[in-house]
Amino acid sequence: MALEELPSSDSLTAFLSTHSNSLVCFSATWCGPCKASKPALESLASQYAADPSVDLHSGIVYEHVLGDEVTSKYRIRAFPTYVLFKKGGEEVGRVEGVNFEGIKSMVAKAVCKAMDMGAGHSLGGGNVKALSPEEARAQRLARLGAAPVAAPTAGAESEQDGKMADAEMKDAPEATNEVAAKAPSEGKSEDDAKMDVDEAAEGETNKEVEMIDPTESLSKEDIETLTNSMGFSLIRAQKGLLHGNGTVEGAVEWLLAHQEDDDIDDPIENVPKNDGSSSGDGLVAQSYKCNECGKVLSNMANLELHANKTGHSDFEESTELKKPLTEEEKKAKIEEIKSLLKAKRTERELKEKNENVDREKQRRFMGKEMIKTREQMEMEARKRQALMKKKEKEAALKERQRIRAELEKDRRERAANKGKLSSKLGVDGYNPDGIQYDVPADGQGGAENADAAIAKKPKQAAPSAAKMDEYISKVSSYRAGGDGGNCLKILKAYIGNVVKNPDEPKYRKINMDNKAYKTKVKPFLGAKSLLLAVGFNPTEDGLGLELSEDADVKVLEQALEKVEAAYDAYMK
Repeated sequence: MALEELPSSDSLTAFLSTHSNSLVCFSATWCGPCKASKPALESLASQYAADPSVDLHSGIVYEHVLGDEVTSKYRIRAFPTYVLFKKGGEEVGRVEGVNFEGIKSMVAKAVCKAMDMGAGHSLGGGNVKALSPEEARAQRLARLGAAPVAAPTAGAESEQDGKMADAEMKDAPEATNEVAAKAPSEGKSEDDAKMDVDEAAEGETNKEVEMIDPTESLSKEDIETLTNSMGFSLIRAQKGLLHGNGTVEGAVEWLLAHQEDDDIDDPIENVPKNDGSSSGDGLVAQSYKCNECGKVLSNMANLELHANKTGHSDFEESTELKKPLTEEEKKAKIEEIKSLLKAKRTERELKEKNENVDREKQRRFMGKEMIKTREQMEMEARKRQALMKKKEKEAALKERQRIRAELEKDRRERAANKGKLSSKLGVDGYNPDGIQYDVPADGQGGAENADAAIAKKPKQAAPSAAKMDEYISKVSSYRAGGDGGNCLKILKAYIGNVVKNPDEPKYRKINMDNKAYKTKVKPFLGAKSLLLAVGFNPTEDGLGLELSEDADVKVLEQALEKVEAAYDAYMK
């Protein structure tokens, strides 16, 4: 395809760096003139591709592909825009709007010729056709664009030979005049003179493109209006006028649409001088027209706004010039724009205020929810504690009732047996050992007999390791409130610390005055006896227990195993 579509910015850069001469059309998908003129552009690209004397490659790229580079890098202000580049991206010229005559003129002036030297001939060869002076003159005039002169008759041929040089000097331009005048004096041939003329013409067309400051042509009055009256910075005012068709209204509309751009405050670059090559047939686009609704738009910024608001995509350039505003209309428009800016600023501030209020409400709501959740969790924890205390009280009450029942049973049994118990109570439940007194058969004897019985009571034997099972069984019999399990747990800790750390002094002593011992070990029968049986002895002050130096480690390990087994059985 002669017209190559460039899908990305990188492909455009590669396209410009690959080809010696490149014609690029900057187009837009929503642009009506771009769509309508694309077939003609493809035909023109095919003509250049088929012409072997022209070294030119054509391409098309769309504004949505380039993004911000359309304005920042390539300085495109209208669609379509045709830009001619040399190799490496050097801009030679540009044509804004659909103007194919201007494109042809720009390409012809840039002399985009292919490097084709022909078949060639050897010096002195006979294959070159000799040209008469009249034919050579006609070719030179044709190359220079002058009208050919009628050939002279045979009789006047000698007379015309003397005047031929004068006719050439009159018809040719000044530049060729100098080259042609030097040729005879230096002894050059006709072909050499032609080559000099071509080189001179090519040198003129390959002059460096003159760059100018685009802000010099802006109206100082409009700049003063935008800066002093409306408060815009100088660089923004100049950019607004450049992109807003040179009017204050267009500048303000463009600035409102692009005030958030990142490059809005970047310096304005110089642009190639407009030498009139884009004038084409003399008609200059003054505005843009929407073909869907017929609205005339003054500049590209208005066109973009209209396209975004309405969704219309069919536009074309128009030669209709919108009537400029009068001073009164300008003032009214300025006031309207000021009020619009103020209203937008007020709306933005109000929106921010409402957002801040909503955030504060959300923060307070979350704080209240957190406090409410914390209070609910604390209340549930208090309920659980109260329930546990209630269960403990109920268990203690049941235990007291059971003990009272046992005491009442003992009292009745004593009353029935003249103060004697028929048998010793078992170990199931809370059944303390009953003390038997020697009471006379007749039931008399009084306090003296009681004291004598106490005095005659045999001394209890010292705890023995052989009775460890009995001591552990007594502790395990306490079921109310889990007291037996707590006692076994403490005993396991006492004995386990000694077994695992036999050399640690702090584990070899037990303080009987602390709360754990008083509440979980001392009240229960068999607990202290077990500690004494494994090797603990009372201290001299009677406030603690201390493991003797000759304590048997095997006995301690055996006691630990039995206590752990009893604890596991108790917790099932």
